[in-house]
Amino acid sequence: MGNSIKEAISIMKPKQIFISILAVLFVFPLIGTIAQQAPNSGAIEVITTFDYPGTGNSTLPQKINQSGDIVGIFLDSNGVSRGFIRFSNGSFSAPIVDPNDTVGFTEARGINNLRTVCGDYFGSDGNLHGFFLSGGTFTEYDVPGAPSTVVFGINNPGDFAGAFSENPGINGIFQAFVSLGGTITPFSVPGALSTFAYQLDDSKQLAVGNYIDSSGILHGYYRDANGALHFPIDPPGSVGTVLFGDNNRKWVVGRYADSSGVTHGLFFVPPNNFFTFDYPGSTFTSLNGISAQEFICGRYVDASGIAHGIIARVLGTPPTEEAGTEMKAFDSRSPVTPLNPSPAAWGDAMPAR
Repeated sequence: MGNSIKEAISIMKPKQIFISILAVLFVFPLIGTIAQQAPNSGAIEVITTFDYPGTGNSTLPQKINQSGDIVGIFLDSNGVSRGFIRFSNGSFSAPIVDPNDTVGFTEARGINNLRTVCGDYFGSDGNLHGFFLSGGTFTEYDVPGAPSTVVFGINNPGDFAGAFSENPGINGIFQAFVSLGGTITPFSVPGALSTFAYQLDDSKQLAVGNYIDSSGILHGYYRDANGALHFPIDPPGSVGTVLFGDNNRKWVVGRYADSSGVTHGLFFVPPNNFFTFDYPGSTFTSLNGISAQEFICGRYVDASGIAHGIIARVLGTPPTEEAGTEMKAFDSRSPVTPLNPSPAAWGDAMPAR
């Protein structure tokens, strides 16, 4: 089952990784070194890399809290998906497996300062279901009336973000939601086939995610405190953009792919500026979470297709370039009918990791 789970678009799969070194304006010579830039400018510095213990595991970090604890997913050599926590001291939790996971697919997606973990799993009913894990206790979570629910991010007050589908099975059309103080607000980018919300900050000012357009292409978006959706967020040359995490400074991280099949880490500052980061020697870099202390977790993929965790930090403010022109649409706070509800129209895409 794990081997059948696809990244949101095929150009973002590690199978297409070839050795190259690409970085915007700079070459990163060694792990732990800083991008050589003009004096007084900023950079993203790799602190260390890590792997969940075990031969052949791919490590996919997802979010990082203010203590430096990282939550993520690892895939074993058989394609089984499990969650994990890498604690700030460098030790690892036992594999996180939802007790109702019957097919070898549990994802740990978010973590807050209390170490409450959120995520999703496949159940015996063939649907995705959300969960929270706190103090060793799992609590199942589904948006009321929705066959499938995924929970991608949780902030320190306990608000969370995710997506749900009103159709049974894994190929349903997904709609984003935020839960603020226990009140669920669903929303979709107008005309999108599916919309996913990956994280919201502590002040509830900014939620980020991605959506799939009528042609099956991924684009980033953000939702502001007034409920306005800002989209599309795409660096020039992007053929697929995902925004995964944000912090209380409204700094956003994610990734985008270009037409040559290279996937770049993305540092985004709303409303319209970005910085590209590529891990040395890899053509797949993803930045997934950023803390209030400006530490970043993410991954790169090596030439053999194995993913490895990255811990990095932001130094200063990286020089940004202007992204494409964004649109704005005020959220109707009600479901938006997709242009085409057929999963075949967008390649049965699963939420990005």
